[in-house]
This record gives sequence, structure tokens and C-alpha cells, in this order.
Amino acid sequence: MTEPRIADLAGALLRRENPTVGVWNRLEGRPRTTDFARALRAEIRDPLWLLARQWQLGEFHGTDGGSPVTATYSVVASPPTRFRPGSGQAEPLPTDRPLETVAERRPLPFAFGAEPISFDLRLSLGRRWLKLVAASSVRNRRDVAEEYVHDYPIALPGPDDTPAAHPEVWATLQTVAGRRMDGYPLYQHVKGGGHASDGISGLRRQDRDALDALGLRLVAWFDELIDQPGADDAWDPRRLEHRFSVSAAGPDGEQVLTAPEYPGGELDWHAFSVEDGGSLGDAGTAPPALNRTVFPSPVRFSGMPLPRWWAVEDGRTNFAAVTPDSTDLARLIFLEFALVFSNDWYQLPCDLPAGTLAKIQGLAVTDVFGERRWITPANEGTDRRRWSMYSLDGDAGLLLPPGTPKVATGPALEEVSLVRDESANLVWGIEQTVRMASGEGRAGNEVAAESLAFRRRLHQPGSPDTPHAPISYEIMGSVPENWIPFIPVHIPGDNRNVQLQRASMPSEVDATTPVRPRTALLREGLDAGRSYYINEEEVPRSGTRLTAAYNRTRTRTGRVVVWLSIHRDSGRGERSSGLGFDELIPSPGDEQTG
Repeated sequence: MTEPRIADLAGALLRRENPTVGVWNRLEGRPRTTDFARALRAEIRDPLWLLARQWQLGEFHGTDGGSPVTATYSVVASPPTRFRPGSGQAEPLPTDRPLETVAERRPLPFAFGAEPISFDLRLSLGRRWLKLVAASSVRNRRDVAEEYVHDYPIALPGPDDTPAAHPEVWATLQTVAGRRMDGYPLYQHVKGGGHASDGISGLRRQDRDALDALGLRLVAWFDELIDQPGADDAWDPRRLEHRFSVSAAGPDGEQVLTAPEYPGGELDWHAFSVEDGGSLGDAGTAPPALNRTVFPSPVRFSGMPLPRWWAVEDGRTNFAAVTPDSTDLARLIFLEFALVFSNDWYQLPCDLPAGTLAKIQGLAVTDVFGERRWITPANEGTDRRRWSMYSLDGDAGLLLPPGTPKVATGPALEEVSLVRDESANLVWGIEQTVRMASGEGRAGNEVAAESLAFRRRLHQPGSPDTPHAPISYEIMGSVPENWIPFIPVHIPGDNRNVQLQRASMPSEVDATTPVRPRTALLREGLDAGRSYYINEEEVPRSGTRLTAAYNRTRTRTGRVVVWLSIHRDSGRGERSSGLGFDELIPSPGDEQTG
């Protein structure tokens, strides 16, 4: 029997002609019971298969290993007490400043040859001294101050001197010449054993004693203002890095740690290596061991496999997407740790004082079965397969350097880029930033252009001879004066095949006058008449960048420390100076066309 077809369904529904037509606006299931407990149990129909899989994967293999409950460790934390800069003399390590300060501090340059510089510091010393004199009990303080200004003057450079080439420096010196005092000669005189009252006339005995005491205060103030090294500093100009050593008294005697390649900046434990058999003098005695009991906790990390079977894990970490090569040991070890042994690792909290060399003496672990085990270091013995992490060479322990968490670095006073020029077969030291005599840093190409224009005004070239040919022969071209060449040389008796020696380019104005560097970074040994060499491997194809700037930080006691340091960074690749040899150029003044 077939049901009649309704031609106008909408009209039939509106007129209710066929009451058997139903309208559904929601479909719902009809449960057979009101209890959902069995449905939520997610029953497994084949438990034998699951038991077999657990047996295949070793789930039923007992290891008789209990989880650790408590751990007691004994650690000796010794503070470093001795410091040796490079190959210099060992000295006590200061405890009132960070290790970065002691390792990086550089002497302040106050002169380049016979030319005085750093007039910002010279004026600061003079201003401080005049303020001390004005607040003292010396009779006729105004006259005494004027005599100091007369005896320690800031001389105005002559029109032919180098500062006259730079308008800003000339304006600064013209402003203070004859009006302010150069305090650096007085500082040198008092620090060298002299008296501040020397050369001052008309003083009573009590006035001389007062001025001599103020001179010692001036020296102490400036030494406290900017930290400087003693006889030697840790910067190695041949290797372009800091080299220094520290020592601490460990439980087995003195332990010497050396930082052979510290570029400056952030100092951490991985910058040091153990120096076997070394000694920096009396390092003292090791402090008593510190014993503590802590509670181990399992290692946890994002994406860690869950310990239970058939649990839904975090899908954000996909270990299957890691595709290491057969020689990629780092990734293979990481995957093995993350997938197989991750639940076998525990971590123990161990609080150590900052600025100490810590060595674990022993570790006793108590597990859930009440058994107590003595754990020995994994790197003990002579087995070549020994393993260690976060430790120095051998059995030295872990060093927490007495550093500082944050250092504020000022603007670059000097910046030099050492680059390779394959066309000229040279290495160039490009002075990107040059320290001016007034103390601030300026772009090296601007300073070089001003100096060249100044010398051209002083030495006007003569009238060129009438050319005999439309072209001329030029033996060698020229480069900007802020490009200092380094030529490859071999030093007889040295085991290095090639070293880079600082050379000089002839001046465009006077070919007999060489162009000298304007930065202390490249003037190494220049004032003493010594040659300067750099190891060839220190200038790779990517280049090397050196920066000299002031650093400022606060110690844990709140003391402010300021020091001048050099930082080394990687360069930006090779450069071309455009230097050419044996070229034909148009003759000067010739108007013929080729």
C-alpha cells in the first residue's frame, strides 16, 4: 500500500489537512538505563593482548630500585683568593669588586706620545682639587687656587698642532685654557710620592700639611672613581683576548683555574680550565664542609612522556618529527634521554654562595625501602667512558665566579674592525670610532678627513709640472687614513709561520710621514718604539671587532664600580680597501681625452 503524495506540503501543513505529518526540531536518543558507569569505564575486550605487550616491553621486569626520598651531601665551597693577569705577577684577589672588573680593567690613556688627551678626566681632577682647596682651612685659599691654575695649566694648542684640526676639540680647549686646572699632573706627582704643596709659595707649615692631606684625598678619590689595574692587566694584545688565572684553597690543596680566551662581557664557569700543577701563592685554607639534607624531585620538562601506559600526552611536542642523522650524536643522546631514561633522573637543590669553587665531597641517598647508598662521582677513575656535566676539567668542581648580574656599558670610545682584504692581501684595522682629545668618541672617517684637510692647508702643494703625456704611472694608490694596514710576516725563531705586523701608509700630503693610528687599541707599543704583532688566526674571514668603553655596575654591598674595558665580537665579513698598485691614471691637469 502506497501513501498518497502531497503536492502542496506547505499548504497542507498550514490548513492541517493531513494530521499524520510530523515536524521534528531535535533528535534525541533514548537510553536504556540512567546509569553511565559502565560506559565511562572504557572496558578493554582483550586484556591478554595488553598483558603480552607489557611483557614484550619489559614492564614486568623488576629492577629492585627504590625511588630516592632524602639525600645528604657534603660540599666544600672555597672563595678564590688569588689573581694573576696573563703572565704577570700574582696578587690577592679583591673581594670588594666583581671578577669582571678585575679581569677587564684597563689603564686610562692620558697621552698619545707627547700629545695630551682625556681632557674630560684632566678637568675633573682639576675641578675636584680646587673644590677641596676652597673648602679647606688654608689661608688665602683664592690665591692658592690661582697659583695651582698657573702651575698646572691647560695650554692652548698652537695653530699647527693636531687638536686644531678638529673644531669641537679646539673650541673646548680654547674655553678652558688659562681658566681651569689640569689635575692629572698633580695626581701623578702625589701618587709618585710627591707632596701637593710642592711649588706653592707663601704657605705656613699647617697650610702645607693641610694641602698634603688633601692631595692624598684626591688620589684616593680618583682611584675609587675609576678602577684601574696595577702593574699588569689581563688584556693580551697579540691574541685579542683577556688571559688571567684565579686560585682557591680546595680540600686537596690549591686549585688554579685559568681563563685563556675571555673576550669580555659575561664571565661564567665555562670560561675557565684547570691548570694542573700551577700555583699562585698562598691561597689560604679551605673552609669546613657544608652538610645538608634535601628532598630529591623527579626531573620534569615540557613534552615529557607520561609514566603510565595509554595516557593522552601533550601533542605540542612531537619527538617523531626529530630526524637526526646517524652521526648527529647530540640529537640521538637527547632523544634517548627524553624517551627512555627521562623518568630515571632526579634533581637536588644545592644552594651555594656566589663567588666560590664548590666541590662535592660525598652524597648519601636514602630510598623508599630505607636503604642508604653512597653515590660517587661519575667522572672518577681512569675509564675513558667517564662522564660529567657542568664541571671543569678533572675533579676541580664547579666554579661560581664572583661576578655581577648586570653591567651597564657606555658608548664606545674606540671601535676597531680587523678585516681581511684578499685583493690587497692585507689585514686592515679600520678605526670606526676614535677617542678625541676632549674625551668623547667620534666616527673615524670624519676624524681622518678633518686631519687630512688640516694638513693640506698647512702644506699647500706646489704647482705640478706640465705633463708630458696624457697618462701617468702611479706606483700605489691611497686609502682613508683610518685604515691601518697589517702585513703578514715571519719572525725568525718563532714557531708560527705567519703573523700580522702593524704597518703604516704614507700620508697623501707628505709621503715621508707615515699615518699613525689614533686609537689606543692599535697604538700598542707605538709610543715605546716597539712593533705590534697579532696572531693570524685571530682575524678570520668573518673579521674581528674590538670595542673600548666604560662599564658601570653595583656590587652586592651597593658600591658603584666603574672601569674601562675592551670587548671582542665577531666581524661582518671581508672588506675591500680599493688599494691598487701599478696603475695608469690621467695626468693631473691634462684635458686630452683618450
